Amino acid sequence: MTGTLSKHQTNLSAIIHASTFSKYFITFGNFILPLVLWTAYRKDQDFIDHNGKQALNFQISLLLYSIVIIVLTIPFIIISIPEVFHLGMFNFNNPNGFNGFDYSLNSDLLKLGTLLWPLGIAASAQAGLFIMNVVYTILATIRTSEGENFRYPLTINFIK
Repeated sequence: MTGTLSKHQTNLSAIIHASTFSKYFITFGNFILPLVLWTAYRKDQDFIDHNGKQALNFQISLLLYSIVIIVLTIPFIIISIPEVFHLGMFNFNNPNGFNGFDYSLNSDLLKLGTLLWPLGIAASAQAGLFIMNVVYTILATIRTSEGENFRYPLTINFIK
C-alpha cells in the first residue's frame, strides 16, 4: 500500500493521530484538531479518511471509558463518606471535648480503607487509559507515516 500513497497522505494521517496530544494544551483539542484535519481531506483521500475515523473513534472511546470509570466509582465514595465522618472520629458525639481543642485523630478510628480502595482502583484504571492513549497514539503515528492502515484496540466505531 505504500507505493500508492503519496507522502502528503501519510504525513497528514500521522499528523491527525499526533494532533490528539493537543488535549494537553487545548481543552478538547484531541477532538477538535483531528476533526478539522479529517473533515478537510476525508473526501479526497481514503487513507486519510480511514485514519481520521480511527483517531476520532479512539478518542471518543477513551472519553466514554473514563466516564464509565468515574460513574462506577461515585457510589463507592458516597457509601464511604459516613465512615470517614463517623461521629466518634472527630469527637462530634462529645461536645465538651471541643473545649480542650484536642483535634488529634486516632488512626484506628480513621477508616479511609473503604474510601481508598475505590479511589485506588479508579486511579489505576485512569492511569491505564492514559498509558494506552500515549502508547497507541505514538504507534498509530509511526505506522501511518509508514503507509500502514492502523486500527486502535478496544475502539468503539462511532464514526463509520
